[in-house]
Amino acid sequence: MIGQAGRTWTPARGCNVSKIMSLSKLITSLKEAENLSNDQEIDFLKALLESKELNALVNVHTKVAKVGRDDRLAPVLSTSGQILFEVLEQLSQRCHLSEDCKEAFHMLQEPHFQSLLYAHDAIAQKDFYPHLPEIPIEMDEDEETIKIVQLVKSNEPLSGAQSAEPIVGATIKTDEETGKIIIARIMHGGAADRSGLIHVGDEVIEVNGINVEGKTPGDVLSILQNSEGTITFKLVPSDGKGGQRESKVRVRAHFDYTPETDPYIPCKEAGLAFQRGDILHIVSQDDAYWWQARKESERTARAGLIPSRALQERRLIHERSQLEPNDGDSKKNDDFDREMIATYEEVAKLYPRPGVYRPVVLIGAPGVGRNELRRRLVARDPEKFRSPVPYTTRPIRTGEVAGREYIFVARDKMESDIAAAKFIEHGEYKGHLYGTSVESVKSIVNAGCVCVLSPHYQAIKALRTVQTKPFIIHIKPPEFDILKKTRTEARAKSTFDESNARGFTDEEFNDMLKSAERIDFLYGHFFDEVIVNGELLTAFEQLVNTVQRIENEPLWAPASWVQ
Repeated sequence: MIGQAGRTWTPARGCNVSKIMSLSKLITSLKEAENLSNDQEIDFLKALLESKELNALVNVHTKVAKVGRDDRLAPVLSTSGQILFEVLEQLSQRCHLSEDCKEAFHMLQEPHFQSLLYAHDAIAQKDFYPHLPEIPIEMDEDEETIKIVQLVKSNEPLSGAQSAEPIVGATIKTDEETGKIIIARIMHGGAADRSGLIHVGDEVIEVNGINVEGKTPGDVLSILQNSEGTITFKLVPSDGKGGQRESKVRVRAHFDYTPETDPYIPCKEAGLAFQRGDILHIVSQDDAYWWQARKESERTARAGLIPSRALQERRLIHERSQLEPNDGDSKKNDDFDREMIATYEEVAKLYPRPGVYRPVVLIGAPGVGRNELRRRLVARDPEKFRSPVPYTTRPIRTGEVAGREYIFVARDKMESDIAAAKFIEHGEYKGHLYGTSVESVKSIVNAGCVCVLSPHYQAIKALRTVQTKPFIIHIKPPEFDILKKTRTEARAKSTFDESNARGFTDEEFNDMLKSAERIDFLYGHFFDEVIVNGELLTAFEQLVNTVQRIENEPLWAPASWVQ
């Protein structure tokens, strides 16, 4: 349609497309059309628009689009296709067990069933809108393409830094070269994104009939704040307009983030706060410094801004460079390797496999009680839970049985195996070597048992591999007063005294707390769970519940373990 002043414009209403582009109005318009070449073309279009097939498609599209606006219809997941292949892989290994297994395996390979799951994922990911090439429009050089978009004002944030203001789920800024107001970012899940009509780079000409030429983003914000109900934007489309596709990347955050205290975020109100350990769905990584994300537990929420991995790494490197070189033992250079700069780790759901159990690794400061928790778990069901027998080069003692307390080997043999990386951990005490072999862990897993380990924390990197897939738990001490009270009441004996004839001293309690802080500083991003060992019975109950969850529930793990 050609509007005034020779400008081409496209009417659009982001909140209810069906009211504007209804089939009945199109049919009515056809009857009044005069610019078609002949009646045959009109009859053809009328027949097409009145066909049952097209009306059925419109009806389906309306209902599908409603999924994105109705929280009651929110999909449980958007990766059923991926899960399908994981299930097929599991079934392929067990189809010899039963006829039911074979039937399920063949059913899941049916094209119609797989197409149903792909359609489900497309709807869950809002990937059902058409992506058609732009229709070329012949116009004079002085003509501009204009689009008018109407959105309903919601409770989305409308304040922030003047360089970028959120407007119904979008941010704007002043173009440095032209001085024009342009759309800087579309927030996934916001009104602008749901409309599919506003794109990054679009130039804002008018807001509710008010010309914004020469105005600042702050001026536009004032217009929006004083607007009620429907907001009308007149825009010049950008050259690279197109729908935003949500990425499927999920990450585990390894740091706390509060946008309100971040001086560099473009707009604090558009930020997403999170804590270490939260699973985030990264819906857009288009910006090198600011990603868009939402918490996995809030799938229908509008996306928010978070610092990108590159930006957060630069921040941490800068912060650590400001530390004094002699500021404690935990500030050694080897602690600051790039791989230890924890920001985000890409994760995916790891599904339990019947008869194949993930090793449970208990990490903690000396004396915190991780070995006692391991012993109690093994004693609870010795046929199911097992710990590998450690190796040593010291001589066998009276009453010991080779292969029960230790596997006794010659020093040169153990040294050669250590050099060949056959031990997940090893150390020397009073002139004798001690260690746990990789093969002993594999043998327990291959026997269909749960391998329970309580190694030194430096063994984490050797254990945390795609071959082992461990579940790592940090056993932490409680605060000093509770630590001292619980150990004294339990008459716990100091593990720092070889004779084990006395209780812990205050100095040993403080050393335990400092060691726990260091472990958390160095390896906290590797832990799948944290259990505070105050009351031993309570901590053990938490451990048992966690182990049951590992066996029965799909849990987040490094994405490389699932692929």
